[in-house]
Amino acid sequence: MASEKNNLLIIDGNAIVHRAYHALPPLVNKKGEETGAIYGFLLAFFKAIKDFSPDYVAACFDFPAPTFRKEISKDYKATRAKADPELYAQIPGVKNVLNFFGVSVFEKQGFEADDLIGTISCLARSAGSELPVRSVILSGDCDVLQLVNDLTSACILRRGVKDTLVFDEKLVFEKYGINPGQLVDYKALRGDPTDNIPGVKGIGPKTALELLSCFQTLDFLYQKIEQDDKGAGKLSLKLAEMLLGQKEQCLTSRKLAQIRTDVPVDFNLDLCRWDNYDIEKAKKALEDLGFFSLVKRLPGSGAEDVENAPRPVFKKNLKLW
Repeated sequence: MASEKNNLLIIDGNAIVHRAYHALPPLVNKKGEETGAIYGFLLAFFKAIKDFSPDYVAACFDFPAPTFRKEISKDYKATRAKADPELYAQIPGVKNVLNFFGVSVFEKQGFEADDLIGTISCLARSAGSELPVRSVILSGDCDVLQLVNDLTSACILRRGVKDTLVFDEKLVFEKYGINPGQLVDYKALRGDPTDNIPGVKGIGPKTALELLSCFQTLDFLYQKIEQDDKGAGKLSLKLAEMLLGQKEQCLTSRKLAQIRTDVPVDFNLDLCRWDNYDIEKAKKALEDLGFFSLVKRLPGSGAEDVENAPRPVFKKNLKLW
């Protein structure tokens, strides 16, 4: 009998670890190692399993080396403050725990986790033998909203690690006034200070939205301007000159903002199936981390009430974020 669903949960590993690290007070194990980000990651992970009941799960992480975007622009993300070493130190622990849950972890030199997420969500569309695969991206970064489509939604963490909002195409339009596929062109026009993407100097959010509402795409906008088409007469001479004068910078900004969907990755949907992890080994992994409050909330254990899971005792007198 055919299954009534065919769902893939794709976890934005770095984004969730960062959110967990900054949302929760520091937590240390018996060895004095900080584990709060791992604990917070698991809270978000367990909640997503409960909410979406996925048939498949995959997790994507940034590879710790420069990506192709640095080759396009050496200034990409150059203004970002470097994350605390205590955060980075917990990422291997997160991957290790995921291994105990049988979750496939993907990372690729030269690419960001977003690019792997985009590629896997595309590959998954045609991977189902009976039903189309519907992907849910779990992330704390709204950049992934550009990937939302008829078979892909995005569950975005808002505050903490359990307050989430699930975006489909309709909600993206309601929140931003443009469709998911236009978000890249919006960022190309508006820029993004967080990632040090310049955009077009002089164009703010309102103008960027008006341009995309009128011309739909960046390519069509420039086509109209360069052809001196009557359709471009809606633009002031100053705005048209501004766009033409910064065209190269604008198109470069789009390359930086665009999530790749063609990363050469060895993806096998069947190997991502969520149905056969060893509960006893997972319990042992959680106990070794000191997460006794989560042991009885393991997915599939019959008592996975993540919302009401007892909180661990966090280390006091440390900086809170």
